[in-house]
Amino acid sequence: MYDPASRRAADFIDRQEAAVSVAEADRLARDRAAVAAILDKAAEGKGLSHREASVLMAADDPETTEAMFDLAARIKQRFYGNRIVLFAPLYLSNYCINGCVYCPYHRTNSHMPRKKLTQEEIVREVTALQDMGHKRLAVEAGEHPKENPLDYIIESIRTIYGIHHRNGAIRRVNVNIAATTVEDYRRLRAAEIGTYILFQETYDPAAYALLHPTGPKHDYAWHTEAMDRAMEGGIDDVGLGVLFGLGSWREEFASLLMHAEHLEAVHGVGPHTISVPRVRRADGIDPGDFAHGIDDATFARICACIRLAVPYTGMIISTRESRAVREQVLGLGVSQISGASRTSVGGYATPEAEEENSRQFDVSDDRTLDEVVHWLMGMGHIPSFCTACYREGRTGDRFMSLCKSGQIQNCCHPNALLTLKEYLEDYASPATRERGEVLIRKELAHVESPHVRAIAEKRLAEIAGGRRDFRF
Repeated sequence: MYDPASRRAADFIDRQEAAVSVAEADRLARDRAAVAAILDKAAEGKGLSHREASVLMAADDPETTEAMFDLAARIKQRFYGNRIVLFAPLYLSNYCINGCVYCPYHRTNSHMPRKKLTQEEIVREVTALQDMGHKRLAVEAGEHPKENPLDYIIESIRTIYGIHHRNGAIRRVNVNIAATTVEDYRRLRAAEIGTYILFQETYDPAAYALLHPTGPKHDYAWHTEAMDRAMEGGIDDVGLGVLFGLGSWREEFASLLMHAEHLEAVHGVGPHTISVPRVRRADGIDPGDFAHGIDDATFARICACIRLAVPYTGMIISTRESRAVREQVLGLGVSQISGASRTSVGGYATPEAEEENSRQFDVSDDRTLDEVVHWLMGMGHIPSFCTACYREGRTGDRFMSLCKSGQIQNCCHPNALLTLKEYLEDYASPATRERGEVLIRKELAHVESPHVRAIAEKRLAEIAGGRRDFRF
């Protein structure tokens, strides 16, 4: 029995409810009045239930798709403006004791070189990332109690925060590590992490067991209930994600939204972010071996419909996706992307040779950060390196209340311009800097408050004069 307020994974992710949602969606998708009513509700910007969103996913006629895409773009603009937040993953270690069959880090992969960064190597990696212009990282590590204990993760976070190279600094570290205990989440919170991210991979318990045959990750309930423990431990920003391609995508889509509904019902705040990765080629991993791959058109519909269902939640697309795919979904609700990513351990300071191959997956968009920034601005987006909300305490329900009311724009828009200005001054190529200065002048006119605009103009001038790290 589906119960979003339950703390049991089997209740708040009920697979029978997911199946019923898909079947009901197939029936209602033929009812044009029902589809129109759901689109009208989505236009209010208050979200959709998993059943309502499933109907839109089933209604794949061109007219509905066009209406859904147009509405997703308008909803994203309403809540997030034209800002796109940039980040990079930092892989600390590929040691892992799990047996996940879709990941090359699995314990039985005997030919992948195992690596773990020392604190000195982390300094070199982060210095290289700072020299690109990055301010926000997502720390990644395999699950291994001996090689990657929580003490190592926390020490690494402290090292990252302590590195100040030229004008560079990492201002926010998000963390993507294995499910753990409430006490460990309290320790991560004390280490001042930003968002705790954990991909579910699949919400189908039967498929989950086959895909995770060995290791601690085999425990479906422990993994699925991790966000509740994280929030109990004081981490109020959490990030969900499904690895599309592992299970039936329509049921995975419904289950992902059920998880968001659960967090809202129990904790009063939904996920801070939702990621939508697809299975990608890696060492010993062939996406064709998985029966549920989705094409680009379906992927675009998933992104648009997530934006309608949870309009206040950030949506993340990584360099797993190609430039063409990322360009399309940026207009359908995506608000965060990675740039110039390396998915190998130690790949920023010293790019590894092909024969070494410690990558978790092959990158489809391998452009430099400057090229990505230039590209974003050319499409009318504001590349943002802002981390102000975390550092000002605008997290969890405080962030969500501001986002749902639209007030967050009063902070985020000028903050995006200030961090873009820092990037232009310190790291941009001449062509990117020229394009960015034009964009900043244009966007200043869109800052609604004359008082805020005046402060922003003053701070932009101070950044040009050498000062850094202003925030609203």
